[in-house]
Amino acid sequence: MNVPEFQQEHYTENFIQAVLDGGLGSKKKGAVLVVGGDGRFLSMEAVNVIIKIAAANGVGRLIIGQNGFLSTPAVSNLIRKGFEGKKIDGGEIVGTFLGIILTASHNPGGPKGDFGIKFNCENGGPAPDAVTNAIYEITTKMSTYSICPDLQCDFTKIGRSEFDVDGVGHLTVDVIDSVKDYVELMQKIFDFGKIKSLISGQLTGKKFEMLIDSMHGATGPYVSTILCDILGVESRGCMRTVPKPDFGGGHPDPNLTYAKHLVEQMSKGEHDFGAAFDGDGDRNMILGKNGFFVTPSDSLAVIADNLGCIPYFQSRKVAGFARSMPTAGAVDLVAKAKRLEVVLYRTLFIYLISSLC
Repeated sequence: MNVPEFQQEHYTENFIQAVLDGGLGSKKKGAVLVVGGDGRFLSMEAVNVIIKIAAANGVGRLIIGQNGFLSTPAVSNLIRKGFEGKKIDGGEIVGTFLGIILTASHNPGGPKGDFGIKFNCENGGPAPDAVTNAIYEITTKMSTYSICPDLQCDFTKIGRSEFDVDGVGHLTVDVIDSVKDYVELMQKIFDFGKIKSLISGQLTGKKFEMLIDSMHGATGPYVSTILCDILGVESRGCMRTVPKPDFGGGHPDPNLTYAKHLVEQMSKGEHDFGAAFDGDGDRNMILGKNGFFVTPSDSLAVIADNLGCIPYFQSRKVAGFARSMPTAGAVDLVAKAKRLEVVLYRTLFIYLISSLC
C-alpha cells in the first residue's frame, strides 16, 4: 500500500487497533510488543500512533528500536528472546511477546512510495493466515479505536519511559539500541574470529575484499557495526549504510537491476565478495569474484552443504532442509548426498513456518 493511503484521516489508527484486537485478542492486556522498521517515510509518525494506541489498549510494554529502526530479522530475534525469557539489551527478563514491523520490504519509499505494517507472532515469524484473516474481519466491522492523543514519548533516545493511563493500566516504553542484541545473536551463530582472520588476510595470506550495499535501508547500522567495527572491513567496502526515508531515491530491491552500481564495481574484479540487502534486511543478493551472480537457490545449497563450518549448526542436529516450490532444486541434491529430507512449501515465509511445525 502507498503512503497517501496511510495518511488518510484515522486510517493508520484503525489499522493499528485492528492489529491489536485481531493479533493479540485476549493477550492484549499487559502484552509486550517489539516495534521497529526500516525507517521509510511515515515511520516516525506511525511509531507515535502505535505508542498512543497501545497505551489506550492496556498494552504493558513496548520495546522500540532507537528512532524506530529495527531490521525484520532483528525484530524476530527480540521476539524469540522474549519467548525464551532472555534479557533484552541488558534489561530485565521479560515474558512472551509479539511485534509490529513498519516496512514495505523491498518496495520504494518516500512521500509517494509504499508503506506497510506487519504483525509478527510469538515465534518471531509473520502472522499466519488465521491471524491475518482475524485482523481483516475486524476492519470490516470496527467503528471506533482507543487512543491517548496527548501522550508524548521520545523514542529518539535510548532509555525507559513510564506512563499511567487512567482506568486502563500502566505502559512501559523501552527504547533500545537497535543493533546490540542482533550482534550478540550473530556472534553465537558464526565464528567471528575466523571470519575476521579471513578478511584481514591472516587466514590465507591475502586480504579478503568485500563490498556491501545496504541501499540506504535498515541494515546500514548492522553492516557498519558487524562488518566494519567488529570484523575489520574497511569503511569504503560498505556502501549506502545511512538509512533514508526514501532510500536515497532508489528502489531497495537487491537485484541485478536496482543494485547496478554494486554489480559494476564487483565486475572490476577488485573484490572477492559482494552483497546487497533490501529495505528491511530480510532479502539479499550475493555476488562472487568478477560480479558472478549467485542465485538465491544456489546460496541456499552452498549454506546447506557447509553447515559443519557454522558453529550454530555444529551443536544442533539438522533433520533436513526446506525450500519454496519456485526455488530451484539445488538444495535437493545436497539433501540427497547427506541423506536428509527436503520440505517444500508455498511461497512466503509464513508457509515455511507452518510446514516445519
